[in-house]
Amino acid sequence: MNIKTQKIIRLTLSYLIVLLMFAIILYPILWIVGSSFNPGNSLSGSSIIAENATLKHYKDLFDIENNNYLYWYWNSLKISILTMLGSVILVSLTAYSFSRYRFVGRKNGLMTFLILQMIPNFAALIAIFVLALMTGLIDKHLGLILIYIGGQIPMNTYLMKGYLDTIPKDLDESARMDGAGHLRIFWQIIMPLARPIIAVVALFTFIAPFGDFVIARVLLRSEEKFTLAVGLFELISDQFGNEFTEFAAGSVLIAVPIAILFLSFQRYFVSGLTAGGTKG
Repeated sequence: MNIKTQKIIRLTLSYLIVLLMFAIILYPILWIVGSSFNPGNSLSGSSIIAENATLKHYKDLFDIENNNYLYWYWNSLKISILTMLGSVILVSLTAYSFSRYRFVGRKNGLMTFLILQMIPNFAALIAIFVLALMTGLIDKHLGLILIYIGGQIPMNTYLMKGYLDTIPKDLDESARMDGAGHLRIFWQIIMPLARPIIAVVALFTFIAPFGDFVIARVLLRSEEKFTLAVGLFELISDQFGNEFTEFAAGSVLIAVPIAILFLSFQRYFVSGLTAGGTKG
């Protein structure tokens, strides 16, 4: 077997694997989109291509008098945006400190962050609930936002620190010689150069609240304060809840803000992820 034949075989296998992964990812998406246009409430008679396609389920979601979907959507957007802003600010400051300064406990702090990455938020669910109960944050969005921000700091700090390590420190020294202070260097020099990793962190921290169910379900009590994950679950979890096609329609609409944010930041992602993974 010559070299050219080997390359053709490897290329063919690579494309087959890519196509297989693409099909595995795309199939459930097409199924949920198709189900959202199927008439009726059951998924048993649904199909990817609806025979009698209807927009009734989408219209029902926007019926404020009989459905709280818009409230849930607004709650999720508000929590996600505030979590994203708070996480980006705190992660940027923390990563910059670990990247540029040498201080007592720096290595131990990085090791602690590494360990905390291995522990998901729901593993500390009882402690989170008790803490929220003691601080009066049960059934309040502020409690969720603080928990989400705290949970995003360890992993994203490591990711951003790896990127900041690739930015030459000569820039900092040159700026100091010109009289720039620490805050000015951070804001006017480092942050503009770190836009790719900021975009990555922003997207990750925006998506997390949209996908979380466990913590939101434990802390939130009022139906009008539910997030999308909790609210949509209520459509199919009650004793007489069988709104599966409406659930599918609501799930499809969840992707809209995430897709918009992804497309807005897309040009930054490759450089941000690859550079952030080179050093830790």
